[in-house]
Amino acid sequence: MKKTFLSLFLYAGLLLFLINYSQAQNKPLNSSLVGSWVGMLKIQGISLTMVMNIKTNGSDSLIVTFDSPDQGAKGISTSSVKVTADSMIVRSKLISGLYQGKFTSDYSVLEGRWKQSGLDIPLNLEHKQEAFKRARPQEPIPPFPYVSEDISFRNEKAGISLAGTLTLPKEGKKYPAVVLITGSGPQNRDEELLGHKPFLLLSDYLTRRGIAVLRYDDRGVGKSGGKFSTSTTFDFAADAEAALGFLKTRPEIDTNKLGLIGHSEGGLIAPVVSSGRKDVDFIVLMAGTGVTGEKILLTQAAEIQKADSADEKSIQQAQTINQKIYDIVKKNPDNDKASAAIRKLLQKENDASWKKGSADTMSVASMEQTIKTVISPWFRTFLTLDPQLYLKKVHCSVLAINGDLDLQVDSKINLPAIEKALIFGGNSKYTIEEIHGVNHLFQTAKTGSPSEYGNIEETIQPGVLELIASWILQTVKPGTTVR
Repeated sequence: MKKTFLSLFLYAGLLLFLINYSQAQNKPLNSSLVGSWVGMLKIQGISLTMVMNIKTNGSDSLIVTFDSPDQGAKGISTSSVKVTADSMIVRSKLISGLYQGKFTSDYSVLEGRWKQSGLDIPLNLEHKQEAFKRARPQEPIPPFPYVSEDISFRNEKAGISLAGTLTLPKEGKKYPAVVLITGSGPQNRDEELLGHKPFLLLSDYLTRRGIAVLRYDDRGVGKSGGKFSTSTTFDFAADAEAALGFLKTRPEIDTNKLGLIGHSEGGLIAPVVSSGRKDVDFIVLMAGTGVTGEKILLTQAAEIQKADSADEKSIQQAQTINQKIYDIVKKNPDNDKASAAIRKLLQKENDASWKKGSADTMSVASMEQTIKTVISPWFRTFLTLDPQLYLKKVHCSVLAINGDLDLQVDSKINLPAIEKALIFGGNSKYTIEEIHGVNHLFQTAKTGSPSEYGNIEETIQPGVLELIASWILQTVKPGTTVR
């Protein structure tokens, strides 16, 4: 079973679970070491950026944390730090990691090794005075030529308030409007991931072209109320419905030209919300799904492993294990029984690896995190949720786009499935397009592997932004009937 570094997780489809911790450690420190120490971990064909942050408090005591920007991990706490005249040793119990290095004579580089889960990997860290930050040239910078208003709205059914941003063009009086729906995992209103802010960029692009945009923090994230961890796709759909309801109360909005744009899981939620409704005029599915969550997860796991140069035997082994886990979850609605069965299965796999003399085993912590994930309400719902049931009931205009390098939601499987469902439901008002050379985030990519996401400066390919904007404007142009 494959491990990633700094956060250990199964490649399990749309799930992206991030570590986000911070904790101060008080040790003596030469103030010249303050700043970011940046290097690259290279393992199994994957390069992961590693950042060690060093700060001091008022008494010149040491504060050290780790970041792994490519995995979305930030502020990982350290449990012990030792600095001598020529070396540094830092340990993090949280991730069972240890870094040990020696300073060059000018203290500009730490030449050392990263140790975690039985592996010992070379890692040199270069000292930078400024905080590490990835280049994101597309990120919109104020002042903006439109109105940007922080708002909140209620999901009365759930009894929670959600916070977001409404952007309105300055020209004109009544605007077509869209609600942006994030992908899986806890996301803020910008759908921020690995230093990218796709929804900030998308809302900026659309609003500059005369389209009002509402984006909001997921429940339990940012300034939104509610609890994310116990919520399901249907709960998030209810939040999107509440967002639509809020737009309909605004005098600036043309309520005959309302739409939804969903990315990834959001591309599943949009049909759930719009199915059977007459007040949604169009939906845009960005890497939306057309098949069950189970098929999404299995396909994605295999495709990502292939891109990461895994051999066929390893891929098949992971497929077999994942399928067994999913079968257990489906057959055991009782969480205690499901947990016990999965734990027994994973321990059996570990024992088999040890007998073969392989170090490729799963830690107890990783095993328990996997179990916690797959028995969660969200996972149980997503695993068996069939988008076909809702796509067949969508009668508004639909734009469905997927990248041909998307390894998370395979375009070859999902786009035909989406089209089939729309046709079956009698909807002829759709555009299906596979975008060449882009990944799950619609970045111009080489392989499409998630390991590339953070290293790509582009947030969304400009052609994709133009396609979405022009399609919406064409769909809602004066004299066009969209309902």
